[in-house]
Order: sequence, then structure tokens, then C-alpha cells
Amino acid sequence: MSETESMESAANLPLHGSVYRSAPMIHVTDVEASVSFYSMLGFNVCSRFQTDDGITRWADIRSHRAHFMLARATAPIDAAEQAVLFYLYSLDVRSLRDYLIDRGVPNAGAPPMEGIESPPPNGAAVFDIVPRFYMPAGELRIHDPDGYCLLVGQID
Repeated sequence: MSETESMESAANLPLHGSVYRSAPMIHVTDVEASVSFYSMLGFNVCSRFQTDDGITRWADIRSHRAHFMLARATAPIDAAEQAVLFYLYSLDVRSLRDYLIDRGVPNAGAPPMEGIESPPPNGAAVFDIVPRFYMPAGELRIHDPDGYCLLVGQID
């Protein structure tokens, strides 16, 4: 279903019953460190909340039509326990990978094989680009500073 068809289908619902935007909230150890990392993926801060002592507790970040909220976690984050990943799209995953590596994100090599347990890297990492049946031009796996998995598909 195309985006236009989807919007037309949603238009048949009452306004109060139609969801038309999503903004996942990611709990992170350090909001400013995450803002800095996500800025390398093209995200800009639209809004942030800081406490009187200058600690950023929340930020709204956006890149084109992608939108996340970052919130400071109240408990330690265990990357191995995260049961979520974020799927993103790029016009040029190879350039994105090179850009991240040039800015110091560690190159983690081949991504873990599907179905095989492997410990996540300690902190941010970028993996090799792998063609997939659903993304033949390539998919890039990235881990953010808290170990969240970001998969970035190459748009043809």
C-alpha cells in the first residue's frame, strides 16, 4: 500500500481514531551524548528539556520524516536486554557508514548472523553493509552509545 493509499484509508476514519505519526521514545544514559551521536545520522534537536542544574532530561530529534524522543533513563541500560530495534532508511548507506567511521564510531566488522546470540558491542559501533532479500541494495547495522540496534536500509 502506498503512502497516499494509506493516508486515503486513514481519511475514512474519524479524526480522533486515526494515528498519523509516531515518535518512539528511547531511554538513554546520557541525552546529550545520544544527541551528538544521532546528529551524525542527520538528526537535529527541535526541542529539549534541561533541569536547573543543566542536565538534559529529554530531547526531541528529527531528520526529514524520522522522529525520535530521547529521555534520560532512571535505571542502568543493559543493551543485551533491549527487545527493540529501529529501522531507518538512507539514500546512501555506504556514505553513511564511511562518515560514521571517519567520526570515530568503531568499525565492528561483520554483523552477527541471524539466530546466533552474540554480545552487543560496548557502546556505539557500525557494522559491514549486508545485502538482504528485502533490501538487496544493502542494510547497515549500527549500535548507538547505549547499544540500541539501528538497521538502515538502502533506498534504491
